Amino acid sequence: MKTLLATIIGLALTAFSTPATAYVVGITTSIPAATAEDDEQLKVAVRSAIDDVLTHAIGFVPTVVTLQAARVVGDRIYILLLVADGDGEQVMKMFSIDAPPATERRGP
Repeated sequence: MKTLLATIIGLALTAFSTPATAYVVGITTSIPAATAEDDEQLKVAVRSAIDDVLTHAIGFVPTVVTLQAARVVGDRIYILLLVADGDGEQVMKMFSIDAPPATERRGP
């Protein structure tokens, strides 16, 4: 009887709860390396690539956009972006709060 009651309560809580939605997305885009002849052209090309990602690749309104990495491969510059909404921003902050440094384990 207790198991049945606990199961019913568990199912009721699951059925009527709403999950929290937090969006954090890593997106890679690229631009031609020829557009990076000087700093001003590079800024315009990167901004254009980021605007294109924000308008066409994601389905939420971002509050944070960070450039994580950029690499030149052949004739293209690949850009890794991290995009998050308000809730995702809070999750990112939670994970970045003074995490203890990883310790290296060595074999015997």
